[in-house]
Amino acid sequence: MQDFVISISQYAKGIKPGFIIIPQNGCELAYNGIDSAGGLRTDYLHAIDAITVEELFYNETLVADPYRLQLLQPLKSLKPILVADYLGNDADYNQVVSLNEQQGFLSFPRVHSNYYYNQIPSIVQHENSENIASMDDAKNFLYLLNPENFASRELYIQSLAATNFDVIIIDLFYEDSPLTAQELTQLKIKHNGGQRLVISYVNVGAAEKYRYYWQKHWTLHIPHWLRKKYEGYDDEYYVKFWTKEWQEIIYGNEKSYIKKIIDAGFDGAFLDNVEAYYAIYYND
Repeated sequence: MQDFVISISQYAKGIKPGFIIIPQNGCELAYNGIDSAGGLRTDYLHAIDAITVEELFYNETLVADPYRLQLLQPLKSLKPILVADYLGNDADYNQVVSLNEQQGFLSFPRVHSNYYYNQIPSIVQHENSENIASMDDAKNFLYLLNPENFASRELYIQSLAATNFDVIIIDLFYEDSPLTAQELTQLKIKHNGGQRLVISYVNVGAAEKYRYYWQKHWTLHIPHWLRKKYEGYDDEYYVKFWTKEWQEIIYGNEKSYIKKIIDAGFDGAFLDNVEAYYAIYYND
């Protein structure tokens, strides 16, 4: 997976210098041998621009993860760390923000009704009108994966444009249609006039049945690189991410997912399920 992320980054940055790569979870990938004892893997760190972690402090209740916190300590001086915790009790909002700020992490607390990343919070941490040119400039972020709560494409774009988040992480598509360059231009300006970054979600560790690349005859092991079902997600399969067939879907050619993201005008890609290696090798 480390080599996969590096290859994606090299391809994207080769086409669009400054293109941002943000892996979600899998913070151990920043180390040689997937172990902090092996020291930092510098080529991997050079390839990425930030790290996002889910449920670091809260997964409905306070369950701080000492192992991942330990892994993140040497990394937080090197890359911005974005944390998306999930609150069982919305009254814990201020506490989760405080826990992240103590570590120097950017916090996106998901209230209890926002488990599926389908809401725009009314609160923007450290709201500002500054121009955001890189992830190092960011003071907050919005992670909105599912636009189901928006009645139309126009309302979706207008609602995002009306916010002051420094970084917006959203899907390349609204329903089955990619966002346009005109829509991306609109989203790259905060409501208060400052410039911001807009990053596209892409699942690199699991195939999703509702994506453009999915073929009707596909099922488990057909094609051979569909490795195992993703528990809890009926429309997803973990993939043998090291295979040429899957990697060509993700990057390296005009029809690839990353190329579609670049062509739409996004500032970067948010790589989900980089920890798929764990599900395949250690949790089979």
